[in-house]
Amino acid sequence: MRRAAVCLTAVLLAAIPARAFQPEIMDSVVAVVPHWPGFPPAGSGREAPEGTAVAVLPGGYLATNAHVLGKAERVDIRLADGRLVAAEIVGRDAPTDLALLKAPGRFPVPEMAPAPALGAKVCAVGNQFGLGLSVTCGVVSASRRSNAGFNPIEDFIQTDASVNPGGSGGALVDAEGRLVGLVSVIFTKKGDANIGVNFAASAALVGRVAADLRDHGRVLAADAGFRVARLGAEARRRHSGARVVKVRRGGPALAAGLQAGDIVTRVAGRAVIHPGDVAATLYLKRPGDTVEIAYLRDGAAATLELRLGP
Repeated sequence: MRRAAVCLTAVLLAAIPARAFQPEIMDSVVAVVPHWPGFPPAGSGREAPEGTAVAVLPGGYLATNAHVLGKAERVDIRLADGRLVAAEIVGRDAPTDLALLKAPGRFPVPEMAPAPALGAKVCAVGNQFGLGLSVTCGVVSASRRSNAGFNPIEDFIQTDASVNPGGSGGALVDAEGRLVGLVSVIFTKKGDANIGVNFAASAALVGRVAADLRDHGRVLAADAGFRVARLGAEARRRHSGARVVKVRRGGPALAAGLQAGDIVTRVAGRAVIHPGDVAATLYLKRPGDTVEIAYLRDGAAATLELRLGP
């Protein structure tokens, strides 16, 4: 009996993480203070809404949301000790609502986490209501959300960790302190307050966009040469996927053999449930990459290799 109790205790202790939150991540996150045309200077009581940013690349590069910057022509970041430091706006990417800043000084760059498991514990670090950095925790409620309807390109991690205005651009991290995603939007029907359904752009998407904004000032999106739309109600009774509605003449899709009317079911191994799944997967790729497309044609399953163009 005693031995069983000891074994049970060992199992329970092994299941508890050594640290539920890694405080070192706080050194990688800053408050963002945008300066919008027509708004008085900071400290006047009417400054533009604040947000958050997180270090994603060495050299002082910080990712945030484009909507945090809004019409800002210049921006400051506020450090943990209250100091304001001017930061450069490197670039914005409208399709993903992501933006990149460059600030002087060194900020530790957290490791990018792999795709998180459903129910995994995560914490959001952000500048809620402009009060300064704070931490809220919850779980991964869903991943690969591409149909939230906020941006043309969505690859969201959904979480119930509490997020409120000012938290946009903050870090969503796992129990090991790795970056799971960039907190982006609150899903709410009435009012701008948390109801437990919040979205963070995946770490993979953030890293992809940030690297191009740093290197080119814009995202060099790959061209697949085809467009998809949602299946009709009758087709959804038989299939899942997205229907090809246009294949551009002379484009990569036509060269690979894709045809209008085909139903795309997987792209690069990712299941297609909504058209947004196709858009998100292709946005994560670069010109010159080859992706496998699984599709249905007249009810028969097939695959093809498509080399993405510039």
